[in-house]
Amino acid sequence: MAFGGPYRAILARPGAAQFSISGLISRFPMAMVGIGIVLMIEGLHGSYALAGRVSAVYVLAQAVCGPQIARLIDRHGQSRVMRPLLAIAATGITGLIVASVLDAPDWALYAIAALGGSTIGSMGTLVRARWSKLVGGNPHDLHTAYSLEASLDEVVFVIGPVLATWLATSVTPWAGIVFPVVAMLVGGYWFLSLKDSEPVPTPQTREERQPTVLRYGAMVSLVLVFVALGGVFGATDVATIAFAQEHGDKGAAGLILAVFACGSLVAGLWYGVRRWVTPLWVRFVVTMLGLAGGVALFPLVDSLWALAGLMFFTGLMIAPSLIGGNGLVQLIVPQTQLTEGLTYVGTALGVGVSLGSSIAGSRIDAAGAHAGFIVAIIAAGVGALLVVASAPVLRRSSTRRAGDVEVAAH
Repeated sequence: MAFGGPYRAILARPGAAQFSISGLISRFPMAMVGIGIVLMIEGLHGSYALAGRVSAVYVLAQAVCGPQIARLIDRHGQSRVMRPLLAIAATGITGLIVASVLDAPDWALYAIAALGGSTIGSMGTLVRARWSKLVGGNPHDLHTAYSLEASLDEVVFVIGPVLATWLATSVTPWAGIVFPVVAMLVGGYWFLSLKDSEPVPTPQTREERQPTVLRYGAMVSLVLVFVALGGVFGATDVATIAFAQEHGDKGAAGLILAVFACGSLVAGLWYGVRRWVTPLWVRFVVTMLGLAGGVALFPLVDSLWALAGLMFFTGLMIAPSLIGGNGLVQLIVPQTQLTEGLTYVGTALGVGVSLGSSIAGSRIDAAGAHAGFIVAIIAAGVGALLVVASAPVLRRSSTRRAGDVEVAAH
């Protein structure tokens, strides 16, 4: 089958193209709001440390509240829960722009950022839940669908940072946040209007409610690994902005981060059309170790071109790692808690991003851009250790559930 054949086949299913495209548009905030906050706060207030802390509060609020939103969605449905929350999130992010321009006190910036982050939810998780419903128990189609969505995530990360950086440096410091708010509203409400593809909620009485998916040891392992992975992304984003500024071209930061995401996009598209024999847990461990090896080289570069080249090759490990992690969730948690499980790894990534950006921001203010890259190396090293230590429990959980899925599919 041609390279794009598997993707064309799944997108030809009823409703698939519409919810995938609208979900793509609605996901621009995940690639633009974090870096947009850093660029806005640093541009208006002149502090990477404050910028990193405000961005961290936004992402941390999303991480804390995201799983609770997911549990509500599993019980009450995507559109019923997310329609009002998207409006609140857009109000919160817009309010952060206003507060920053008016030079509001730091505590006000933190509070407003928390409001936006706590209500935005995870649109990518909702898209993946629709794919799970659409393809049923077919593991090959689900692998292709998740690979497609991971690749579309990287499309957002290719375009988003470049657009946010250009708007913030060429128009006004807060312009980089306006576009993702509009995309969130347009794409989000289009997505939520597509009722035919929405998973059927499973209402539960208080007595019937299932305990958190964190009762599974493999889920706890995945969450910890994704926190470390997010730390790599958060620290790298802030360090790259500072590195570009030190080399006299702050606007190049968005392009370099886009190259990072482009490597991931290429790998994700290739990874998705392969029919793998190697177990999923093995692939996840290998790609996480490969990512750690590439990140370890970041402080050695001394030019923007060298950093971009290294980031492209390191980025080849990103999408396969994300695809592997999301695929493992599918094998670990019950179908009725899939949204919650996917949200936990997504928000764990957000916790890591918040920690990485905040710590890297403080280190950069004290010792320059290379200190921020050291934070990324530490996060990558922790992730590598965690994934190796977690390998036995991931193998047991995924192998047992994969056998169940295979039987159900036949």
